[in-house]
Amino acid sequence: MANPTQRFVDTNGVTLRVTEAGERGAPVVLLAHGFPELAFSWRHQIPVLADAGFHVLAPDQRGYGGSSRPDEIAAYDMAALTGDLVGLLDDVGAQRAIWIGHDWGGPVVWSAAQLHPDRVAAVAGLSVPPVPRPQVPPTEAFAKIFGENFFYMLHFQQPGVADAELGADPARTMRRMMGSLSPADRESASLMTAPGPMSFIDRLAEPAGLPDWIDAEELEHYVAEFTRTGFTGGLNWYRNLDRNWEIMADPAAATIDVPALFIAGTADPVLAFTRRDRAAELATGPYREVLIEGAGHWLQQERPAEVNAALLEFLAGLPVGAAS
Repeated sequence: MANPTQRFVDTNGVTLRVTEAGERGAPVVLLAHGFPELAFSWRHQIPVLADAGFHVLAPDQRGYGGSSRPDEIAAYDMAALTGDLVGLLDDVGAQRAIWIGHDWGGPVVWSAAQLHPDRVAAVAGLSVPPVPRPQVPPTEAFAKIFGENFFYMLHFQQPGVADAELGADPARTMRRMMGSLSPADRESASLMTAPGPMSFIDRLAEPAGLPDWIDAEELEHYVAEFTRTGFTGGLNWYRNLDRNWEIMADPAAATIDVPALFIAGTADPVLAFTRRDRAAELATGPYREVLIEGAGHWLQQERPAEVNAALLEFLAGLPVGAAS
């Protein structure tokens, strides 16, 4: 098996801690994690992709883990996030890569295909599908949809509020998020949009034990990192929803015309408020959707064998030299 290493890369005004595997000069695969995660969330994919002949780069993205955490909210907009990863390609001397993202990493890689089309050979998103730009800013749209009810993305908008809630007990936060964020958890599902002042983390039920896809040592890795860094960096991504809407008003490419793959679990609550039925409006090139029955949100950790199989099939079907 490939032996991943870590190094620090200066890119786009920040320093990213990057987990790397595979041979330099091989086609590059970029892995973009989500919230609240780290490059560690790709631990089941990195060696497999490297063994398949790819040069794998998985950063802690800005705001996370061992990477820079700028103070300004505007430093976490889509121009900055995609620019960071373009800088990783420059660092290894690659013109293009296959971009793969999960959760918030999904919008990053979908947006990169429009903002930097010359740097994207193919793109795959996990949990969050490609969706066309809405007619109104996202926070306005969510306010109309949810009204007086709770919606976590709106709750995250006020600086300092969710930061304090999630950071008060990082072990509790990560245990509840990793263990309870599923529609199968009826208690959490019933509270997630209920009106009232209850915090986001209090709306997630305390799991009876860890799910079988993560052990105590793996969970503790997340807990230790977020205890050290806090959650503000990741929350600042949400605070740029409307700024990103403005950035994506006139991208370099109107649509995504490279090969694209979307993978999701049928039990992922994110599918309840994302319009995957409109994916073809944005992904105008070869596009495929893979749904993994019964899988939840933490897809590549929960069901690594199925995710890896889908990714390898997708990669094998790309034109020779697509990411060179």
